[in-house]
Amino acid sequence: MKPQTPARRRFIKQVILGASALSLPRLNGLAGPAKERLGVALAGLGQYSADLLAPALQRTKYCYLAGIVTGTPAKAEQWQRQYGIPDRNIYDYPSIDKIASNPDIDVVYIVLPNALHAEYAIRAANAGKQVWCEKPMALTVNECEAMLKACRDNKVKLAIGYRMQHEPNTQAVIRFGKDRVYGPLKSISAAAGFYYNRTGHWRQKKSMGGGAMYDMGVYSLQAARYCSGEEPIAVTARQSTTRPVIFKDVDETMTFDLEFPGGIKAQCQTSFAMSMNSLRVNCEQGWYQLEPFQTYSGIRGSTSDGKTLDAFLNSQQARQMDDDAFAILHGQPLLAPGEEGLRDIRVVEAIFSSAKTGQRTVI
Repeated sequence: MKPQTPARRRFIKQVILGASALSLPRLNGLAGPAKERLGVALAGLGQYSADLLAPALQRTKYCYLAGIVTGTPAKAEQWQRQYGIPDRNIYDYPSIDKIASNPDIDVVYIVLPNALHAEYAIRAANAGKQVWCEKPMALTVNECEAMLKACRDNKVKLAIGYRMQHEPNTQAVIRFGKDRVYGPLKSISAAAGFYYNRTGHWRQKKSMGGGAMYDMGVYSLQAARYCSGEEPIAVTARQSTTRPVIFKDVDETMTFDLEFPGGIKAQCQTSFAMSMNSLRVNCEQGWYQLEPFQTYSGIRGSTSDGKTLDAFLNSQQARQMDDDAFAILHGQPLLAPGEEGLRDIRVVEAIFSSAKTGQRTVI
């Protein structure tokens, strides 16, 4: 065999690179060669975006911070200085639809108050962008279904920011349940909450989707669902408050008992009146638990036979966004798609109905 010349080596390399590029799917609305990383625009620059998502996007492999959407010019200037965001990638809420013509931005991540999720997720989808939306997905089943329809119509993906489903210790307890490592499941308990003492915040306003159930209760609900591997068929819920002046409009504490078709029962609680952060699954041949189970770091667990669950993760948010970006780039299923958010909100509606009537509600 003749030795390869430098020109031939360059030609072979170009062919290989070209084949690799062709193997990656092109994203809806994107012209030119396939992308290896997705440009993400954060819509809403509150604490979660500023303290967690933006720093996480400096560590991700498959996506990066490309743009922002904000109604505050001072924030836009600050973020532009800090992250070097070009003028063309900065939007306010009235102009978010113009993002359709921006090839730098592939994903719009909705990080707004709960009541605004549906509107801006639909606008992002109509602009032809992939949509990531913080939990809860929306306030009603109808809103969730409208979001899903907009994404289907525009051939884009919708991922919900359920970061715990991307966390390794949580994934371990999901596997325990799926594989019945400790035998059939008998009961689940899940509690998520903290003492919330701010006043005048959107979390205390019904019109903005406030209240403990929407904000923290979805963690307990999610845990019961992903640990059981089933969808609840009925719920009995109770709502209470210790500070009616502050929480006159929304729930401060919600307790809800879920019934599953296989006979598993889950006792769940969420609150803005007390700290709670535990998940336990009781089985016929043992138990396993995580405590804490939904903090931003330091998730730890144990089992009845002495196992320790302490896998370390630098950033839950970076893992979540990289998983979602990788799935979109390679045409793979999302770990927590919009349908998952819809399932939660269907149960949330039943929880509020039960709390209002005081009766067991069939889901």
